[in-house]
Amino acid sequence: MSLKIDQDHSRFRGIVRGKIRDNLRRYISQGELLGRKGKDIVSIPVPHIDTPRFIFGDKQKGGVGQGDGEVGDAVGGEGDEQQDGAGQAGKDAGEHILEVDITLDELADILGEELELPAIENKGKSRIIAAKDKYTGIRRVGPESLRHFKRTYREGLKRAIASGAYDPKNPLVVPQHEDKRYRSWTEDLEPVANAVIIYMMDVSGSMGDEQKEIVRIESFWIDAWLRRQYQGLESRYIIHDAVAREVDRDTFFRTRESGGTMISSAYRLAAQLIDQHYPSTEWNVYPFHFSDGDNWSMEDTLTCVEILKRDVLPRVNMFAYGQVESPYGSGQFIKDLREHLSGDERVVTSEIRDRDAIVGSIKDFLGKGK
Repeated sequence: MSLKIDQDHSRFRGIVRGKIRDNLRRYISQGELLGRKGKDIVSIPVPHIDTPRFIFGDKQKGGVGQGDGEVGDAVGGEGDEQQDGAGQAGKDAGEHILEVDITLDELADILGEELELPAIENKGKSRIIAAKDKYTGIRRVGPESLRHFKRTYREGLKRAIASGAYDPKNPLVVPQHEDKRYRSWTEDLEPVANAVIIYMMDVSGSMGDEQKEIVRIESFWIDAWLRRQYQGLESRYIIHDAVAREVDRDTFFRTRESGGTMISSAYRLAAQLIDQHYPSTEWNVYPFHFSDGDNWSMEDTLTCVEILKRDVLPRVNMFAYGQVESPYGSGQFIKDLREHLSGDERVVTSEIRDRDAIVGSIKDFLGKGK
């Protein structure tokens, strides 16, 4: 019975994963999962799944195989009428919605499968050491929680046969104390691969609520994928208009300013964070910058290029720039980055026209496995 339940549960989870995969692009573009996220799980609405089953009727009533009837008679009781299907169409949806909890790791796996994202090759290992238990063998003593039931039964069976106490007609084996076997383990110490995402966003007046919502949706999926790749992941948040400052996550997505834009202020602050807290020999560093492409001047753009070349790119896995289309932005900055840094594989740029372009942008950023 337990095996059948496990099989049914596994089959159900497989169906759920298929439903999520079929609707993944809609989940991404609409951003509806952000409000359903808990600490480690996400609640996802999927079409209701019914398991087919038989419903048994009253034995006293007639039916197929019961009572009078001839070969070829229609199935049904007296008074049943054939329906031709004519009638008005209904106005209500026939599909029921089921809320299913899924872990963020499972969600990241589905994202990776759907977008064919490669596993990330770690740039380096951190000096942080993690202890990991590894089961390596069997021993005669240990806690009951680690008892190896198959090996214990095998030892009891061998003892019963050797002593002549085993009866094939009544194959009862009661393990004795000396039959018990337990899993043994060793503690392996290994370096933990750590990563940090440094999110930067333009919050000047030209970045409206819709543009910031696109950034929020995309960062949710970027976080989910990178957390699946690394045991330790930190996130830092920088907002900027003419000046830059570090803030918490809520402030990052809610702040709206009305000043001008000097992108170099954000890049300079990001370089300071990396220099002070995230040495490249220990950390995998991912700066992500989102803007509508407006900058104060060409002079400041050249300053940005210089900061990237000198202080940022030598220390990071990749530098990602996402340009969110805005009716008020010129969109020039991405052109300048491509002109001056097109030969550097660590620089990845993406144009995000609207929510439907988020999927392609995630693929641009994460599809190279850096």
